[in-house]
Formats: sequence, C-alpha cells, structure tokens
Amino acid sequence: MGRLGVDLYPLRAGVGLDRVETFGRFLGGSPANVAVAAARLGRSTALVSRTGADPFGTYLRRELRGYGVDARWVTEVADQPTPITFCEIFPPDHFPIHFYRRPKAPDLEIHARELDLPALWAARAFWMTGTGLSAEPSRTATLTALRARAEGGEAPEGGGRTVQDDQDRERFTVFDLDWRPALWDDGDTPADQARPLYREALRHATVAVGNADECAVATGEHEPYAAARALLATGVRLAVVKLGPKGVLALAADGTRAEVPPLPVDVVNGLGAGDAFGGALVHGLLAGWDLERTLRYANAAGAIVAGRLACSAAMPSGDEIARALAAGSGSIPALTGQGPVEPPTASTSRAPLEPIPDPAPRDDLREDPREAPEPPRGPAPEITRNPARRR
Repeated sequence: MGRLGVDLYPLRAGVGLDRVETFGRFLGGSPANVAVAAARLGRSTALVSRTGADPFGTYLRRELRGYGVDARWVTEVADQPTPITFCEIFPPDHFPIHFYRRPKAPDLEIHARELDLPALWAARAFWMTGTGLSAEPSRTATLTALRARAEGGEAPEGGGRTVQDDQDRERFTVFDLDWRPALWDDGDTPADQARPLYREALRHATVAVGNADECAVATGEHEPYAAARALLATGVRLAVVKLGPKGVLALAADGTRAEVPPLPVDVVNGLGAGDAFGGALVHGLLAGWDLERTLRYANAAGAIVAGRLACSAAMPSGDEIARALAAGSGSIPALTGQGPVEPPTASTSRAPLEPIPDPAPRDDLREDPREAPEPPRGPAPEITRNPARRR
C-alpha cells in the first residue's frame, strides 16, 4: 500500500540531468516495486494506491497488470497529476533522486473509507511504508489498515480467513520505515516530529525493515543492534536493519538473530535494491524459511537489481537469485531469452564509470508504432524491457 509513480531514468551514467537527453520510462514507487518483486517470485500480489486521471496513470495500471500485480485497488484522482521521479546515476554509490509530487501526490489521497478492509485483513502479508504516514488522508488510511490487520478485521463475504486459519498460517504486517523527509507535509519535517507516528504504526506491525538512519527515526537509536532491540520493544516480532555495504542484520522476538554479509556486485543503479530485498524478504517469510536463509536470499535479490538500470523491470526471478547465490555475485547475465535491462558498464565498484552513450531509438519502445523514428545518435548499448512481463 502506498507510493506509485513513473520513474524516468537516464540512459547515460556519470552525467547530471542537465546533460541527459534520453530516459527510460519505468513503473516506480517503493511499494509498487515490492509488489512486482514478490510477483516475480510467484506470489499473488496486489497494490492499494492512486494515480492521476492521465496517460501516465493508465500506463502504471497497465504495467502493474503486466507484471502480474492486481491493480483493482489503484484508483484515479481527478485533479492531481501522476508523480514523476528522476534520478542521476553516478555509480557505485551516488544516485541523487528528484521527486515531482507537488502540489500533492495522488497516492497520498487514499481515504480510510475507501479501503477494502476484508481484503487487507485476509492477505497473508501486508506491506506499508513511512511515506504513507506523511500526509492526510493517507496517514489515517494507513493506520486504519494497520489496525484492521492487528485487530482481526471482518472476514470477506463468501469465505476468507478464520481464526483457525490465522493459527495455522502465519501472517506478516511489514512496516518499511522508508524515511524521506522531503515527501512529508512541509518538505522539512524533523525526525522527532515523525517519531510518534512511526511508534503508532509499529504498535500494529509484526515486522520492521529499515536502514540505520530510518531505524533512528523510528527509535532514536542509530547503532544497529540497539536499534533492532528498540524496534522489538515496540512489539514487532522481527526487526531487520539494512547495513548497506556491510550487509544486513535481523533480530527476532524469540531470540533468533542473523547477520549476513552483502553479495558482491558491480553497481549500475542502487535505487531499486531495497525494494527487491523487500519482495524477496516477504517471499522467504511466507515460505517459512529460517532467518539466515531468508536474509541471504533477499540480499541476493537486492544485489542483482543494484547491478541493473531499472527497478521494477529489473526484479529477479527465483532462478536468477539461485544463480547469483551459487556464483557468489549479483553481477549475473540475464537468463536466456530475457534480455538485458541495463546498459553494460565498467566495473563501477573499482573505478569511475565512463558516460554511457545514448541508445539509438527503438520501434518497440515507442507507444505509437506509426511515429517516425528519430535520427540515430550512433552505436550504443541496447536497453530492452523485461520479456518476463506480461503484456
């Protein structure tokens, strides 16, 4: 549930937006990417969000369905445009991101009265983010959804879950701490003002996921183990702290702990790695895997996406994750027939990336095949969509 928009990513690396002329268009927004990531791993997923009543909104709903994500709860807002996000690509660790969500993003216009609470309650896993708490009416809607999950909710008509179902099949309510102060009401909300809202959301969650800075917003603790313990003290059953180049650690309420190192990768674009991690984390939790196995699997998914240009289009399959784990590296070639979703790059973890030439225009990426092709700019790497996606 939450953020949804269009990602416009430059097809040149190592240069600022003022010099980029060609962009790739992708479905974006962290919760949407997580839904796509889980769908790529075979899970049945849906998204609760909103878009503008415009062509970009139509594009996003079509993309969601193409990736296998149920878009029935993605509705239109008549007077607000679909958000657009640009990024700059300076591997291995600098990816400035520019959000265009003013005056207000449609995904912050989710109303509690419009929620399908029986469906939210029935889901085995529910994923929400800190950005959903940033403004009304999304704030109230997000907390309403969390309370419905925690308090049992009304079963769907004609079937659905029973108390015995809940005892037999563990359910997960995941709070992605997702701290982006620029997206809050005034664009400059301090962490101590957001903390009470985070604490309220954590009361109803069973899993908390965030990096060290996000955990500090939620708990006031920045040291990873102290932050994880503080998250458990709020009542969640599992606290996952992402440590970037140091890997990830997790503490569970039953005393289980795991800390795993990162999977090496030559970074192309690190922005989608956390969403790939999230989709794979939920997959492992639903599969009932032990904590270390789940974290290693999620780490591998994140590493694969960090080695590719896009976010949603780059989400790996289970076979790709297995190959990455076997190889000990996230820098793996795409599966036969899948095609690359990123331009080939130099080893960005060891040396500055040279600018990548703009790709020549391609007929299959234009919305209108009757449009006359532009003059090609010269030889360049081919950027393709993910054929695993269903049209």
